Amino acid sequence: MSSVYIETSIISYLTARVSRDLIVAGHQQMTEEWWSVQRNRFELWASELVVEEASAGDASAAAERLKVLNTIEMLDITEEAGFLATALIERGSLPAKASADALHIAIAAVHNVDYLLTWNCKHIANAEMRPVIESVCRNMGFIPPILCTPEELMGR
Repeated sequence: MSSVYIETSIISYLTARVSRDLIVAGHQQMTEEWWSVQRNRFELWASELVVEEASAGDASAAAERLKVLNTIEMLDITEEAGFLATALIERGSLPAKASADALHIAIAAVHNVDYLLTWNCKHIANAEMRPVIESVCRNMGFIPPILCTPEELMGR
């Protein structure tokens, strides 16, 4: 069974009120569909970084996010993941302001997770950044996860 690291944006889209923004609402609908139809095909993983990010903001909304996260196994944030995240920033894969995004990628790579599921297309599921991210991971001795959105991981 393939494994998926669930990044914070997935949990946020899954639990948020439907947005008035049509694109965001479409992403929310796709996330709900993936969650109800596809998630059972995968081993789901998150990390304490996801829990930390999901805990921020409105207390009621955070409680909903944490309720979902309680159903997902947690990966450790290892020293290796910290080193890889630093390398992703230092080698130009991601900007310094995206250190948390680099750590999400690093946690998934260090734990050999197959996919990293996200709606963060600015720094994570970004086609222009992907080759550099993958190169840094491989140069550091890790197989990079496939960085994708729920729409891309809907099965055959």
